[in-house]
Amino acid sequence: MKAVVLHELEGPEALSYEDVQDPEPGSGEIVVRLRNAALNRRDVFVTQGMYPGAKPDALPIILGSDGSGEVAAKGDGAEGPDEGAEVVINPALYWGDNPKVPGKEYRILGLPDNGTYAQFVKVPADHVFPKPSHLSHEEAAAIPLGALTAYRALFTRGQLQEGETVFVPGIGGGVATFVVQMATAAGATVFVSSGEDEKIEKAKELGAEGGVNYNSEDWSKELKSMAGGVDLSVDSIGGDAFNNMIQLAKPGGRVVVFGATAGPASKVMTISIALKNLDVFGTAMGNAQEFGDMLSFYEKHDLHPVINETFSLKEATAAQQHMEEGKGIGKIVLEIPA
Repeated sequence: MKAVVLHELEGPEALSYEDVQDPEPGSGEIVVRLRNAALNRRDVFVTQGMYPGAKPDALPIILGSDGSGEVAAKGDGAEGPDEGAEVVINPALYWGDNPKVPGKEYRILGLPDNGTYAQFVKVPADHVFPKPSHLSHEEAAAIPLGALTAYRALFTRGQLQEGETVFVPGIGGGVATFVVQMATAAGATVFVSSGEDEKIEKAKELGAEGGVNYNSEDWSKELKSMAGGVDLSVDSIGGDAFNNMIQLAKPGGRVVVFGATAGPASKVMTISIALKNLDVFGTAMGNAQEFGDMLSFYEKHDLHPVINETFSLKEATAAQQHMEEGKGIGKIVLEIPA
């Protein structure tokens, strides 16, 4: 099969489009013939050796966590969709029995297991779900990791309720886009921030009420005047913006953190957290129940993910470079050759 393989930790330029052996399903495993895959920020970090487990002894590796296609083969004892069925892959492997936190065997597809930058991928049978019928393979491939993270952040950890106000800083990335979509569908009023006015306007098209450019000096005051206080912030930024979210929060509000692209927060206003009785939660990915619930949510509300750009599989290096540039909004997708 054709696949994109990482042989050295030297950035996206080190990716190689080449022929590799087709995977064979073991006991309880399914091989999926992929039609599309999608990028996540972790893919770029892996190429740079900046992700846990991204070490020379883990190479070579086929990257990619997100994918959609058809069941090509099933191993002994493998349950789930029949051969030929259209499916989407849950990349949160071996979460374990505790729905609150992953177990010791937990890992994400694409490192250390070969991932979806390929014509075929092998996964445990219980990680293969029927593709929502209203989504194309391109759309279905875009949602697994990002939408699962967003769903858990909003509903499991954030306990979002209809009518509440949600703030999503740094709109543009895949997960943040999913948060806006799902929060709006759930009946929340959503506000965003971005360094680009164009991205704020795109967020409004997805259902956001409004947004502010965080390059302005008093952006948090501007947002406060718009929103009148925030029930739930879903944060991937961290840094000094974290204190702004504490200031924006209503008494008894919540902040859910799933990333920190701006680095650690300095001088966190812990006394404000205490006096306002705020809840601060961490989250990452999600379990199998949440993955199934997320797919059902997409079907119920007829949601479609935003596609930023589509590249061919052999253009994976260009796709990752596009991600590094941070242009546009939504998911970057790979088209897998037949």
